[in-house]
Amino acid sequence: MELSTAGLIGAAVGLVLGWVDYKVVGGFVERALRRTDTSTTREEKDNYERRIGLFRIVFLVGAMGFFPILGYLLGRVLFG
Repeated sequence: MELSTAGLIGAAVGLVLGWVDYKVVGGFVERALRRTDTSTTREEKDNYERRIGLFRIVFLVGAMGFFPILGYLLGRVLFG
């Protein structure tokens, strides 16, 4: 399989957009989750924090995987 230059540039742009999406949208969602925290004990709070951490990891992997692939495909289709 031959990699196209346009596709690689699109993937690089997608990687940057994925990072920005992770920081902006992930931060927004994390703040919203923290506002809804109704934990009363330290154990509940730790469990809630663990789940927020898992969300951040899953969201990072998803954003950094999806956007470069989409960027590569769009770059290849639109610019060769």
